Amino acid sequence: MTHPIPIGEEKVIHQGHIIEIVQQDHQVGDRVIPFEKARRSPGVRMIIVKDGKMLLSKEYRTELGGDDYRLPGGKVFDKLEEYNEALKGEVDLVEAARGAVERECVEETGHACLSAKHIHTTSPGATISWDLYYFVVEEFEANADGQQLEGGEVIEPMWFGLDEVKEMCLDGRVQEERTAAVLMRYLDGRL
Repeated sequence: MTHPIPIGEEKVIHQGHIIEIVQQDHQVGDRVIPFEKARRSPGVRMIIVKDGKMLLSKEYRTELGGDDYRLPGGKVFDKLEEYNEALKGEVDLVEAARGAVERECVEETGHACLSAKHIHTTSPGATISWDLYYFVVEEFEANADGQQLEGGEVIEPMWFGLDEVKEMCLDGRVQEERTAAVLMRYLDGRL
């Protein structure tokens, strides 16, 4: 069996505000096959823990038409163009994600992150490029100005016991499936 080999440059065939479709030809034996994928800027998720509790966000999500419990987080880059430039250069994406953790921690939770440890990165699959970088935050302090939410955000940070977080992952209250999987592994001591 011959594995596909990328040839030529990627071409952006459609670009929206947060997602673009890229195409690149691949050599498979004696054939050339176009390969497409959707790509968006990576995101961060913070596992904020203290005294046997975890901070989750109760957040209104337009795509769900209601509230979701989720790990605080956000985008690593605000614009696709910034992400694409980072992909061309010598940018360490984990360090860029760490910077996003510091920014998003204040914005969404009202706490200043004092240290963040990268523990895992998830990718949804071959045809979608949207990595999520997961960080554990155990050292933080209250931000004097509280949350710094962006316009339109409705986010309520709430502390939960670790057993309850596990139950929330299992019963679907944590609706971002890959985050639920990462949390289950973290709570089981596997990350």
